[in-house]
Order: sequence, then structure tokens, then C-alpha cells
Amino acid sequence: MTSTVDTARPAGTPPPAARPGARRRARRPLSETALPYLMLAPAVLLMLALLAWPALQVLAISFRKLDLGELVRGELKWVGFDNYTAILTDPEFWVIGLRTLMFTAVVVLTTLLLGLGIAVLMRHLSGWVRVVLQVCLVLAWATPIIATTTIFQWIFDQQYGILNKTLVLIGFDSFKGYSWFTSGTSTLAVIGLLVVWQAVPFIAFTLYAGLVNTPRDLYEAAAIDGASGWAAFRAVSWPSVRPLLTLVTFLSVLWDFKVFTQVWAIRQGGPDGQSTTLPVLLYLRGIAGSHFGVAAAVAVLMLVVLLAVTWRYMRLLIRSPETEL
Repeated sequence: MTSTVDTARPAGTPPPAARPGARRRARRPLSETALPYLMLAPAVLLMLALLAWPALQVLAISFRKLDLGELVRGELKWVGFDNYTAILTDPEFWVIGLRTLMFTAVVVLTTLLLGLGIAVLMRHLSGWVRVVLQVCLVLAWATPIIATTTIFQWIFDQQYGILNKTLVLIGFDSFKGYSWFTSGTSTLAVIGLLVVWQAVPFIAFTLYAGLVNTPRDLYEAAAIDGASGWAAFRAVSWPSVRPLLTLVTFLSVLWDFKVFTQVWAIRQGGPDGQSTTLPVLLYLRGIAGSHFGVAAAVAVLMLVVLLAVTWRYMRLLIRSPETEL
């Protein structure tokens, strides 16, 4: 009787069928594959009803001439890409768009650095000191936008502001009666500080949650190996906080790019339009100027910019869990 044992194969070598990669990965059942999508379906349908339909309406309006007269008469005159041509050929739009992008980048970067620093600080503070800091952050986060804006206007007031008076008391006499709102740059700086003040608590608490979940054994092992504080952060803390940092970065871009209330409440885009951003331009063209078709075109262009900036985040949302990032 002939033996069926493969004598050419060395002893201890697994058979071809048992070798890694020799067999195809078993396919999951269709019900298991479709279950996550079925669970997400109600939320997706609700979002489509609440967001997709208004977005389509705005897109349709952007191709029509819809001023106050047309709105009253119920006329919807189709003008094609005339609204987009008017916006894209306007030099003011490009200046305001670049200003908005720079403002967003600076505010987001400052917010992330401060939020990460405070999160690391809370990780090393003692119990009651950490609680006091967290309460202060919650109060800053919970204060209404208009109330915080009013406080900042008083702080930076030319005659009665506490900042100018403090600077004069410590020897900077040139700040007596100094106006922080005479130029667009200083006005945007004040607005940026206001936005950062309100955004840092959320960033800090989110990143702190990631740091708290890091096992202390890893920090102790790094200390035994003689790692410095920066080396321990890079080897232990950074892997835990990096996914959260990516998430809050894209959320901050979305929020700060659309900031309107603070900009409008401080100086309505002044002085002389030097602090006007795209959301303020949208308001001026649409609500104030009654050019709703042009304003809709600005809104669509803002959406295109946001999609272009956050394309990576969109890819992370739609990629399957098994796909490597």
C-alpha cells in the first residue's frame, strides 16, 4: 500500500492548507455585514430629512435670482451660474475667504495646543487642584456666547477696559486709552481669543479622557527606563491621545470656520469690513442685502471649502473597521 504522507516536506513544516495566507479569509455572513448599516439607517434617514433637503434647497436657490422683489412676487428666475460668477469674480470674496482660512487655522492651532497642555496638566495635578481647574473650565464652557462676548468687550474697552488699566498700572503708559478695535488684525485677535476661550474646555476634557485611560504601569515602566518627561509623553501618552486629537481637530475646523456670533457681536465685521469673514459675508449678502441667490452661492462655496479641508475625516467615517488607516 502506497503511503500518502508527503515525504518531500521537512518535518515540522505545516501543511499548505494550514500555512498563514494559504486559505482565503472566510467571508462573514450577509446578516452580520448588513447589521451595522441597518442600525445606522434610522439616524441616517433622520439626518437626510433634516439636513439634506434644506441643503438641496440652498443649492437650487444658488442657481436663481432671488432678491426681495422676486421673493415677494413669488418669482424664481433661473440664472444658472451667474451668482457664482458674480461671487468668484469679486476680489472682496477672495480677500475675505483667505482671511477666514487664516483665522480658522490660527484659532484651531491655538485651541489644540492649549487644550492639550491643560489636559496633560490635569493628568498630573493633585485631586482638589484638578477639581478646581475642571470647575473653572466647565464655567467658561457653560457661559452663553453673548455673555462672554460682552465680558470681552468690557475687558478690551478703550476707556474702561480692565486690560488697558492693568497694563498702565504695571508701567505700559502707551496703552492708556488704546483702542483694540482700530484695525482688522487686532479685532480678529480679540475675536480669536474669545473663540479659543470658549473652545479650550471641550478640547481639554476630550483629550484628558484619553490620557486618563492610559495605564499607569506604562508611565512607571518609562520612568524605570530613564525616559524624560517629553520622551514618556511621546511613547506613552501620544498613542492614546492621537485619535482623539484627530477628531477634535476636524470638529474645531468645522466650528471655527463657521463662527458668526462672536464676529458680528464684537464689531459687525468692522472696522470697514476688515474683520469680515465668510459667515458674516453670507449674512450681509443674504439677510441684510436681500440677495438670497448670491448668499446661497456663498453658502455652497463654504460647504465646498469645508469638504475640501475635511476630506480625510470623511474618508475615516466611510472606511470599514478592517481597513488600515
